[in-house]
Amino acid sequence: MDLVPFFAAAVYAVLDGLGFAGLLTILIILVIIGLVIVVMVKFFLILIPAILVAVVVYFLTSGDLFWTGIAFLVVALLSLLRKI
Repeated sequence: MDLVPFFAAAVYAVLDGLGFAGLLTILIILVIIGLVIVVMVKFFLILIPAILVAVVVYFLTSGDLFWTGIAFLVVALLSLLRKI
């Protein structure tokens, strides 16, 4: 049994029932979710050096989370200041 026609019919029925305002609301929500994902990926890319330094410090200090956190915060702050 092919599920594609059934799935397409179900999606069309739901979207047809929403009307224009519902479709516009879904579109706005999807755009907001997309922007949040883009911003999160950008922050992650900026913080890669801080993550790497924190991992190295974690292993060098035999798992001391205090110095790992300090190293992460210092490098993250420097990375963010460099981007400004």
